[in-house]
Amino acid sequence: MRPPENWRSARATVAIAGATALAWLLAVGAGAENYAALWAGFIPLRLSALTVGTALAPVALTPLTATLVHSGFPHLILNLLIFLFCGRAVEGILGMRGLIILYAVGAYAAAAAHYLANPMETVPMVGASGAISAVVGAYAMLFGRNRVKVANPTAALWLNALWLAAAWVALQLMVGITFTTAGARIAVGAHIGGFLAGLVLAKPLLLLRYRGA
Repeated sequence: MRPPENWRSARATVAIAGATALAWLLAVGAGAENYAALWAGFIPLRLSALTVGTALAPVALTPLTATLVHSGFPHLILNLLIFLFCGRAVEGILGMRGLIILYAVGAYAAAAAHYLANPMETVPMVGASGAISAVVGAYAMLFGRNRVKVANPTAALWLNALWLAAAWVALQLMVGITFTTAGARIAVGAHIGGFLAGLVLAKPLLLLRYRGA
């Protein structure tokens, strides 16, 4: 498949990117970045703790609210650039509904993977990287080229997708090391969880769109 060459079929992508950028600007403008991270971030320990000392967003919604909070401008801009590039292409194939489902499920898959890796973690996980990882994973399945020399086309496609996953996580790690803010860490497990969700959902969402056409 070839990515679409215009933005008319990427309205959900643009809307999500715009909402994400606006949320960060509002938090920065109000000087409330730390409070926003605490209020909206996904905190694994909250899933098992019976009480918390501060009024926070409902824990069931925090995988989504966390996508609206970023640890700094480099974190935000990297995520948005990758999302706009891959999201436009993926939405052109899966449609608006498919892209929204993919993004939301990716956010929850990322949170689940982060919880499994760090169930007692008290530091909020913030950023849209997990949800975007799902979009990147779907992009790899829909547009990946079989550059790996393997006789089985399906195996070659999956190997290429895994190479892209490794590159995505490595890029996030480099940005995290270069632009670390106080307490900020890269949730590698969340990125892997989101990416795997994208790999798994790409074909079912493609079938969902065209079966309903």
